Amino acid sequence: MDDSMRFGRGFTLWFTGLSGAGKTTIANIVEKELRERLGGVEVLDGDIVRTNLSKGLGFSREDRDTNVLRIGFVANLLTRNGVGVIVSAISPFREVRDRVREDIGEDFIEVFIDAPVEVCAERDVKGLYKKAYSGEIPQFTGVSDPYESPNAPELHIKTDEEEPSDSARRVVEFLEHYGYLRRVEQYDRA
Repeated sequence: MDDSMRFGRGFTLWFTGLSGAGKTTIANIVEKELRERLGGVEVLDGDIVRTNLSKGLGFSREDRDTNVLRIGFVANLLTRNGVGVIVSAISPFREVRDRVREDIGEDFIEVFIDAPVEVCAERDVKGLYKKAYSGEIPQFTGVSDPYESPNAPELHIKTDEEEPSDSARRVVEFLEHYGYLRRVEQYDRA
């Protein structure tokens, strides 16, 4: 990715990581900042998309891939029409994320939201990890199903090592550095 100015160009921030890693938390902070600075942004949250655009899909490898490709298709349409897009989806398989990257092109920004599975399980307010460890939830990413970490994400954020506001600031600074956002003197840490 070069430093040429991209003001007014669409982009896709693709937050990937385990359930409970902090994808949605960081995405919400970044969304607030982008709404203030760009006037608008579209958010495609994996859970929300699954209940609407991907209703009826299960959690087999094929269904997960179909879900990610559907999210990627919508993100690509928005990005090529100048919209800033934030995707927050586990998207566990590297090959499918790479296909979405190829479709969107240079305006695809992969953000690996990384936390050890033990930390994710501690944060889990829905009790999903407990159910997965007990076998109540089969095919749970990070427990009984694999998660393939990105090989070369544009940003690698370790949420067990920094606060969500600091992580969000790093994402915004990345967008500034690569010309998607104009730099401002001070980033609002709210």
